[in-house]
Amino acid sequence: MSVSAVLPALLVLADGTTYPGWSFGAMGTTIGEVVFNTGMTGYQEVLTDPSYSGQIVVFTYPELGNTGVNPDDEESHAPHVRGAIARNVCYRPSNWRSTASLPKYLEHHNIPGIYGIDTRALTRKLRSAGAMNGAISTEILDPAELLNLVKSAPSMSGLNLVDNVTTKEVYEWSQPSEAMWEFKPAAAAGDSQPLTVVALDFGVKRNILKRLASYGCRVIVVPANTSAAEILKHDPDGIFLSNGPGDPAAVTEGIATTKELLSADKPIFGICMGHQILGLSLGAETFKLKFGHRGLNQPAGLTQTVEITSQNHGFALTAESLGADIEITHLNLNDRTIAGLQHKTLPCFSVQYHPEASPGPHDADYLFAKFVQQMQEVKSGDRE
Repeated sequence: MSVSAVLPALLVLADGTTYPGWSFGAMGTTIGEVVFNTGMTGYQEVLTDPSYSGQIVVFTYPELGNTGVNPDDEESHAPHVRGAIARNVCYRPSNWRSTASLPKYLEHHNIPGIYGIDTRALTRKLRSAGAMNGAISTEILDPAELLNLVKSAPSMSGLNLVDNVTTKEVYEWSQPSEAMWEFKPAAAAGDSQPLTVVALDFGVKRNILKRLASYGCRVIVVPANTSAAEILKHDPDGIFLSNGPGDPAAVTEGIATTKELLSADKPIFGICMGHQILGLSLGAETFKLKFGHRGLNQPAGLTQTVEITSQNHGFALTAESLGADIEITHLNLNDRTIAGLQHKTLPCFSVQYHPEASPGPHDADYLFAKFVQQMQEVKSGDRE
């Protein structure tokens, strides 16, 4: 694209810091919490992850859009970010799987972006001052005027965004991971009679559903406001609590439902927000992280073994609030926050990262096998 065809854009943070740049994607004004992601790849998966609803994402890797976009890499039906921030943007992608350029993709979905700014300086700003609201605009280029809009936006703390991303209707998911990406032994696929998993959708990623299907599960996805009684009518062998956006403590309906489900003695597996919802239902508390964990390179573990994990969250469980009946299984090894837990007597566990996202690249996929094993043991009556 010629320089003359590029339109100016402005990014303003809630503390008044301004970053002039150039527009890509859609024209207009967008407001959200500005966060950064350290992944070197996977920008399309980030953009379409429902957990980013309400947020403007800074991509720390300096080149964005080189491989274009394609329908197979979408984690949901459309992008959920409020905006995108990049150092450099590619308008002519080069990849055999590409079907469109990133700027055209964002324009199609009416999502503004800004590039040409110092994303290293912006990331350092967010690391020192913390994630904060901000706005990108191609139509309001007066910093003071744009700052007034930013100041009127609600804080992420206390914000329930699950209703914006959850499914409206119950549906079944049967598509496993694509054959070209599959790596697990065929023997891990499960028995001939599929285990039924009900997935409570707080903003679920498609690759999670694909991994459950790859392990031989029949997956029924239900809206986030589905009652425990309705969930149990499906006679599930296990219950999955999905990822999702916003403040987990504000998802009071999901917490109450999970509390009821715990008494059903069904295996429960939670990922990301599902991890937080499970912890909250067990009596723990959450707090907002200063700038969150978002990237493909987050180390997690406890003793001896370290998993390289993909993470995307801005809240965490408070260690001091965990009951004596809860065991910490993983810590984020960058800041020692809780990255995994399990109940000492109930068949439930969760992790604060994304094992389906191929980090490591497959360090954490065993968690799906663990969930399947728990369901099989409960179903056969072999659990101690």
